[in-house]
Amino acid sequence: MPMDNTPLDMATDQVTAVLKTREVTVGSPQGLHARPADLVAREARRWQSRIEFIGNAQRADGKSILDLLSLAAAEGTRLVIEATGPDAEEALAAIGRLFEQNFHE
Repeated sequence: MPMDNTPLDMATDQVTAVLKTREVTVGSPQGLHARPADLVAREARRWQSRIEFIGNAQRADGKSILDLLSLAAAEGTRLVIEATGPDAEEALAAIGRLFEQNFHE
């Protein structure tokens, strides 16, 4: 019997999408400026999961350069990355490496 996307079916789908988080710190003296924001957004777009950054009391779409720049994350800013989806752990690991490697600067 095929699923008809009843509210119960949709609720089950939402339960299987577990939220994963990771904290990162901006290490670049210039902060999260255009080039690193571009690298992060490009990496985030490689993954199916929804990826959001939380910092400075606001939330930003990790797949949008402009959203990332709107965080105005200076050097030393701590950001929480949230990923929800089938490849959330892998996405967080890949994006976390960019921060760990200081965006290859």
